[in-house]
Amino acid sequence: MAEELREAALHYHREPRPGKLEIAASKPLANQRDLALAYSPGVAAACEVIVADPAEAASVTSRGNLVAVVSNGTAVLGLGAIGPLASKPVMEGKAVLFKKFAGIDVFDIEVDAQEIDRLVDVVAALEPTFGAINLEDIKAPECFEVERRLRERMNIPVFHDDQHGTAIIVAAAVTNGLKLTGRSLAETRLVTSGAGAAALACVELLVAMGLPPENVTLTDIDGVVYEGRAAMNRYIARYAQATDARTLAEALVGADVFLGLSAPGVLKGAMVADMAERPLILALANPVPEIMPEEARAARPDAIIATGRSDFPNQVNNVLCFPFIFRGALDVGATTINEAMEIACVEALAALAQQESHELVANAYGGGASLFGAEYLIPRPFDPRLIVELAPAVAKAAMDTGVATRPIADFDAYRARLEQFVFRSGLLMKPVFDQARQVLQRVVYAEGEDERVLRAAQVALDEGLAQPILIGRPDVVARRIEQLGLRFAPGEQCELVDPQDDPRYRDYWIHYHALMERTGVTPDEARTRVRTSATVIGALMVERGDADALICGTVGRYQRHLDYVENIIGKAPGVLDLSAVSVLILRSGTFFLVDTYVTENPSAEEIAEMTLMAAAELRRFGLTPKAALLSHSSFGSSTSASARKMRRALALLHERAPELEVEGEMHGDAAVDAGIRARIFPNSRLEGTANLLVVPTLDAANIAYSLLKVLGDGLAVGPILIGAAKPAYVLTPSVTSRGIVNMTAVAAVRAQTRAEETHASGPA
Repeated sequence: MAEELREAALHYHREPRPGKLEIAASKPLANQRDLALAYSPGVAAACEVIVADPAEAASVTSRGNLVAVVSNGTAVLGLGAIGPLASKPVMEGKAVLFKKFAGIDVFDIEVDAQEIDRLVDVVAALEPTFGAINLEDIKAPECFEVERRLRERMNIPVFHDDQHGTAIIVAAAVTNGLKLTGRSLAETRLVTSGAGAAALACVELLVAMGLPPENVTLTDIDGVVYEGRAAMNRYIARYAQATDARTLAEALVGADVFLGLSAPGVLKGAMVADMAERPLILALANPVPEIMPEEARAARPDAIIATGRSDFPNQVNNVLCFPFIFRGALDVGATTINEAMEIACVEALAALAQQESHELVANAYGGGASLFGAEYLIPRPFDPRLIVELAPAVAKAAMDTGVATRPIADFDAYRARLEQFVFRSGLLMKPVFDQARQVLQRVVYAEGEDERVLRAAQVALDEGLAQPILIGRPDVVARRIEQLGLRFAPGEQCELVDPQDDPRYRDYWIHYHALMERTGVTPDEARTRVRTSATVIGALMVERGDADALICGTVGRYQRHLDYVENIIGKAPGVLDLSAVSVLILRSGTFFLVDTYVTENPSAEEIAEMTLMAAAELRRFGLTPKAALLSHSSFGSSTSASARKMRRALALLHERAPELEVEGEMHGDAAVDAGIRARIFPNSRLEGTANLLVVPTLDAANIAYSLLKVLGDGLAVGPILIGAAKPAYVLTPSVTSRGIVNMTAVAAVRAQTRAEETHASGPA
């Protein structure tokens, strides 16, 4: 380890407080009643329901989401038998990964016990505390016996990740490697370097999936495991072969797969050269593999190579598996993790690698898309789809094999819940997505060449949210779709508008000139803008009825796009001004802020208008608006112009929408804390926490929004432009592809509503 990295790692572990874990309360404990509910006397109620039905422990305690990571420190990866105390940073790290990737809580338990009997007794006695046990860094062959005995004694999943986690990832890599080379598992010959816990688990899982045992040759420090060899334990003896080969080099002649879980440098280029065509090399020793990829490729340019390192393609990393197999097992109350659940995990993992790359993965690994092939056999750890694909597959296998005590009745709802873990906007957006699917609308994307837009268009097609229309040069769009590994074909599944060559060009510039000729726009300038500005083209499409909604703004200044929208589409009849609502999803709740992008210093009339339009947006999300007009003044405590403006806006709102739950003017803390509001203004018309925050100026709104987003770890949706005559939305350059997907659904629903309103009122 480089000294710089060592110092950085120690600082990471020491500051701002030692270690990587803390205990956090999941329920409030702010007053005497909370105390009475959490402890005496209220806690007795929870105890009594468990006495009556032990299964209730999953509903009234954290046990159903709590895993023990247990080690005795006898085989810590890369460090050896360093003992239980020194292994604690590793186990804490494992706990962090469980929480980060699957939302699973963990206690790390380091046990000072090398004897099998004692270790088994200690772990088995912990069953009342945990929903599952993850065994970690226990040396072979003792680990086999420890796991076997614990599985016999315990009625919860016991999973030795060094064995089975590695096996699942390896099996997925082998599955996809064989797919690329056109081999079947039944005809594959595999040779290992290493015959420890991980290597044996890999072999046994592959055998369960169809690899003939006679096609497996194990090698260890003593050479080939052959029939009659003296130095071998009973776990490797079952794979002893009748062979004359005695060395790794001899065993590898003609082999299809090399599986290394042993030591650095044991595989030589000459050995790789003797393997079958397009060999699969899994050199998994860490930090130095059995052979470096460049050496293997020099010997066999056709080799497909995987390692355990993150700086090479195809990293076999257990974090791809263990959080999600435990997630699925816990969610159905599985009594064990069986072979069928492991195979289901393998198949889901292999299938995920064959899907197109995800934006978050590309960003985490330098922006490049990962396409299924020799350098992308298995997904990468930061792929947010892992939990959504793997956990349901594991849960279903548990149910199918009869080990689930809490079967899942609705897998669509279960997947939706897991998606909320990945996309925090999921719960908020669900009713909007559901409504968008009812009647497909044509949504035009101005920046149709943007990678984020293309990913969003693929999702819109897959999920049936809208009929995308892309504005972009056909050759650029086609090239980027191929680079991203997307599956749709512009011109077939969605319309592609070429800004350089569209038959409607003449009609469009004439229309644009007619709208703008009294603002100094000449015919030549109109021609140029319609040729060069995708937002102008998209806005004209919506205005002329060639599209139902517009999404723009992923590139360039917000104001420029807004001006085009206002000039071409205009404001809805009777609307004073356009405004923008920004949504923030925080841990404390979801809040809509207005106006965050458009009107610098709105009047009382404009504030009342934007509040009513924003309230209508909340209702489209299935929410009941609770509006608070914010100010430095608190219910009349100031007579400043700003305070009087907000007071006047409140009066207008009470007059125009007496049914709307709205109050003001008030401080921000009073808006979100009903207790504070009750103390200073007990007769407030607003109950509970406000979800629509109306701010007096653009500066105040945008500053509040930006601070909340960063300091509160907020997820943004929008901005949502309101007040336009037809659906048009100006986003910002920081938007993600998921943000564009969300706004696609918003645009589609608004287009549906407008179509209904137009139909009800007759032709415009």
